[in-house]
Amino acid sequence: MLASLALMILVGLSLASIVEKLKLPRIIGLLVTGIILGPYVLNVLDESILNISSQLRQIALIIILIKAGLTLNLEDLKKVGRPALLMAFLPATFELIAYIIFAPLILNVTRVEAALMGAVLAAVSPAVVVPRMVYLIENQYGTKKGIPQMILAGASCDDIYVIVLFSTFVTMAQGGSVQILDFVNIPISIILGIVLGIVAGFVLAFLFKHYEIENSMKMIIIMGIAFLLMSIETWLEAYISLSGLLAVVSMSCVIKLTSSSFTSSSLASITGKLWLFAEIMLFVLVGAAVDIRYALSTGIGAILMIFVALVIRAIGVWICLIGTNLNIKERIFCIIAYLPKATVQAAIGSVPLSLGLSCGPMILSVAVLAILITAPLGAIGIDRSYTKILVKENI
Repeated sequence: MLASLALMILVGLSLASIVEKLKLPRIIGLLVTGIILGPYVLNVLDESILNISSQLRQIALIIILIKAGLTLNLEDLKKVGRPALLMAFLPATFELIAYIIFAPLILNVTRVEAALMGAVLAAVSPAVVVPRMVYLIENQYGTKKGIPQMILAGASCDDIYVIVLFSTFVTMAQGGSVQILDFVNIPISIILGIVLGIVAGFVLAFLFKHYEIENSMKMIIIMGIAFLLMSIETWLEAYISLSGLLAVVSMSCVIKLTSSSFTSSSLASITGKLWLFAEIMLFVLVGAAVDIRYALSTGIGAILMIFVALVIRAIGVWICLIGTNLNIKERIFCIIAYLPKATVQAAIGSVPLSLGLSCGPMILSVAVLAILITAPLGAIGIDRSYTKILVKENI
């Protein structure tokens, strides 16, 4: 395992550095590292790491979501409340509808299989989007209009909505019946996640106020509670749905609100240092989960379908922003920021295949291609455009 970790870190950093010199986002180098070292190319990563890959990716995601909560300004978020709410589900819905309408025509699948494919593909990647929005918030790009705050909040909820739909369509594809409660679980999951996070945040705020604890130790405690919140989601999933990711963000927001600016900025700085390592783990392991053979086996139809869906998704984002004070360029930036796909597709793209569904190979192929196309496309788009489009506030 140690040799595998060494390879992931050293090769990942080397390729990330090369990619950065080419003026491209470092995550491309990390994804390529995972693909090369992973089981579908060189197969040099220890099986013990691959077996816990999903848990390691989740830990990395928790770290950046804690930082997001410690950075998020709730007053700014209130200014864009309605668009942020719409961004949580409307773009994904538009993309899902695109697959239901066009996938049967382009890829020769049934409507139910197309819906299942859409549910896999419709989620935006918080792993790509959230760290970039955190950076923009920290550096005050577009924050006056609440643009990164809105995208961050929407991307954090988008996955919950899509994953609930995915489980519903899996049941349909297997010939099972779907209950109305499956759809009711979506708002319940969001609300319970936020409430649980707020409660946890106030408990920690009380603890930090009444006991002398160093900021580094506070961060360890926050991480422990964040892991517990994610575990609670798993423990209760058979009985009730709640979002552990939203609970983590909500908890971090409460800690920021109840702490001094020095403490919250110090905690955010510590999380930023943790992210340097977590980012390598996250994207290298996402790359390792990508079976490049499926991507190579798909035809031009899969690529066409991905871009058709992205265009229709862009329309959904545009509709979310109707009535806001964003100019045309800023709206285009929001569309670009909602392009990347990676973590959710890597996590659930192979599920239909593992269940023995006939559409499984096709869905996995499209999911792999979507990661390879949209993760770099979205990351490059955000990194190249924010200085030209977003207004930087004077600090």
